[in-house]
Amino acid sequence: MRKAFHSFHVLEIQQSDQDFLFDMLYQAIYVPPGSPYPDRSVLEEPEIRRYAEKWGMEGDFGYIAVDSGSERPIGALWLRYFDSANRGYGYIGDDIPEMSIAVVPEKRGMGVGTALIDALLQYAAGRIKAISLSVDPGNPAIRLYKRFGFKECGTSGHSIIMRRDI
Repeated sequence: MRKAFHSFHVLEIQQSDQDFLFDMLYQAIYVPPGSPYPDRSVLEEPEIRRYAEKWGMEGDFGYIAVDSGSERPIGALWLRYFDSANRGYGYIGDDIPEMSIAVVPEKRGMGVGTALIDALLQYAAGRIKAISLSVDPGNPAIRLYKRFGFKECGTSGHSIIMRRDI
């Protein structure tokens, strides 16, 4: 699937996108304004790494936004299933995939996240009963999630768990 927008297009994630997925996983870590980013070695921690490692396992699905001029990837949104023995931060149940999303800093606020979520919700209709995610209460992306119908349904540590029924 390829959807075109003004300055970017959206493609399904492939196994060959594994390295970019790890780049986006790093970008998905919320850092409050003025605070330093953690060292990239944080991606080696099992509770973080499991969100992107071995992409292409059963149930994995997602999209990458690609700049139309440079063909450089600029954002990604992906779903992964976890289970009660291997819970993600936004875990609700074994049958509800958890969503991760990130956009490169210089392209934030330009509709990339909106386009990725819109594409995902179109894909999910009739295939998935609900989607969960985890978000820091200070992350401005929470407004985007609410705009798409995600509702707060719990907490995990310092994060809010949100759910969107399909």
